Amino acid sequence: MKQKIQIAVVSLLAMLSLTAAAQEKGITAQMLEQMRKEAVQTPQDKALQNALATQGIQALAEAAVNDIPGGTYFSHRVKSSGITDQKGSGRCWLFTGLNVMRARMMQTHHLGTVTLSQNFVSFYDQLEKANLFLQSIIDNVKKPMDDRVVDWLFKNPIGDGGTFTGVSDLVTKYGVVPSEVMAETASSNSTSTYRALMGQKLREFALRLREMGAKGAKTQALQAKKEEQLKEVYLLLVRLMGEPPTKFTWTRTDKDGTPVDTREYTPQQFYQEYIGSDLKGNYVMFMNDPSREYYKTYEIDLDRHVYDGANWVFVNVPMDDIRQMAIESIKDSTMLYMSCDVNKQYNRERGYSDPMNYQYGPLLGTTFPMDKKERIMTFASSSTHAMSLMAVDLDENQKPRKWMVENSWGANSGYKGHIIMSDAWLGEYLFRLVVEKKYVPQRLLDISKQKPTLLPAWDPLFAPEE
Repeated sequence: MKQKIQIAVVSLLAMLSLTAAAQEKGITAQMLEQMRKEAVQTPQDKALQNALATQGIQALAEAAVNDIPGGTYFSHRVKSSGITDQKGSGRCWLFTGLNVMRARMMQTHHLGTVTLSQNFVSFYDQLEKANLFLQSIIDNVKKPMDDRVVDWLFKNPIGDGGTFTGVSDLVTKYGVVPSEVMAETASSNSTSTYRALMGQKLREFALRLREMGAKGAKTQALQAKKEEQLKEVYLLLVRLMGEPPTKFTWTRTDKDGTPVDTREYTPQQFYQEYIGSDLKGNYVMFMNDPSREYYKTYEIDLDRHVYDGANWVFVNVPMDDIRQMAIESIKDSTMLYMSCDVNKQYNRERGYSDPMNYQYGPLLGTTFPMDKKERIMTFASSSTHAMSLMAVDLDENQKPRKWMVENSWGANSGYKGHIIMSDAWLGEYLFRLVVEKKYVPQRLLDISKQKPTLLPAWDPLFAPEE
């Protein structure tokens, strides 16, 4: 009996100790009272509170004067014509890649405004991503559902975001067609509903494959089942996006709209004749991520669009290297694929991005001092959007003052469909730049050939651009 009482006393003391510890770590009444005492509101504070309640933070934080250096003039600019619009889709990576290609195509062949069909490449992107997911499920069929890779796959069965690696693999494999040959549809323009339905269907297919695997099905049987499932995926895509042409007739016109010739092409023939660039071997992707070691090559596992294609591989370099390669490219009338954290400090009405556009700290009586490295490490900033870098304005010392991109949000967005970015903003929020090898210094080309450090698919910085 005495022993039972002793045990009960010990248990009670332990509970009291835990309760006390929880009170110390939680918000106590005393802590809350102290906060109230120190939150003294002056008449100015109350006026600010009223203003914030009716006007919102961004409107009050906007700088009254923050001129674009040198206005809208740019010392070096790649010619382009025809702003595209991705509408309610996450295909900025694809619009950007195709816009870079068409700019070169228009210059080389002296064409008027031409756009390349995003829907055509999107169709194969979705088909290939479905295969990538299902094949990855087969590759990991023996692992439990709570395995990190299997868990990631089921959380990310398919999406319409991506990177330049997707552009290079898909266009190289399937070719391209003019936009009038395969126009956009309601589903390609607004992808949220069909992506949700496709994701649900693929998860269902994946469970069936795992059930077969659990019953001892051989690889050949799993592959046959996957092929059967992909046939249904193909039919769903045809209903939603139309069926991609295998041949088409196209009339080429000059800058004045005068017909030059009319011929029949396959998508591959069209790509070879009008673009012809080696998208896989002629470009290097660079990254500015100060949270990782510079002058080193990295690879993201499962970050690809095509199962038999390449993972996303990049060289991490300081911003000065990125700036120099971008300047050399633009001076030579070559657009570049770039991506950034687009909405940070972006004034949509002016189409201008600058770190001083919105001064939230002074407005709220606090500071936001984290630098780029710290923002990356704490998930406060990442690459969210791809655009075509097309212009730079250099000062008398050949230093960049500002940059401009061709965006894919329609002609009425930003500055006539473009965004102007101060050089200070670029340094803070640019993440990726894809550069033709002829503009890359040999020392960086050598680094790009080293064996990359493999990073996991769930690395937070490397979510696809949308």
